[in-house]
Amino acid sequence: MAITGGEYSRMAKRASPPTNKIKNGIFAFLIGGFICALGEGFGIIYERIGLDADEVKLMIPVTLIVIAAVLTALGVFDDIAYYAGAGTIVPITGFANSVVSPAMEFQSEGRILGTGAQMFRIAGPVIVYGTLAAVIYGVVYYMFLR
Repeated sequence: MAITGGEYSRMAKRASPPTNKIKNGIFAFLIGGFICALGEGFGIIYERIGLDADEVKLMIPVTLIVIAAVLTALGVFDDIAYYAGAGTIVPITGFANSVVSPAMEFQSEGRILGTGAQMFRIAGPVIVYGTLAAVIYGVVYYMFLR
């Protein structure tokens, strides 16, 4: 029995649960905003304990990365992401989750070929691109904009 493209589309539409875009958008906004507000809160705490402005700028993303990595390792980040959707893709926390998730998934293959190698599945291209882009921007600035 052959199914046409139109029939398949209708079957898929019936089988797919409806999404509440407004509710999903609100959750994404609220959780993403909470993550950003959490970062600002850590900034205030770090200023009050006496760190200077450069140290505060460094400690906020480090703190958010560690929190996201720990929540991913504990399996909690995926539960939060289920409700928050795109709200958890705030760059710092989403990146930390994308680095830790493959490492956790392949830990049964050992520390080096499992956890170590898989950790850079997502992070590797980002690090390479970031380094290459920084070099190109530096050359352009040095040659043309100085």
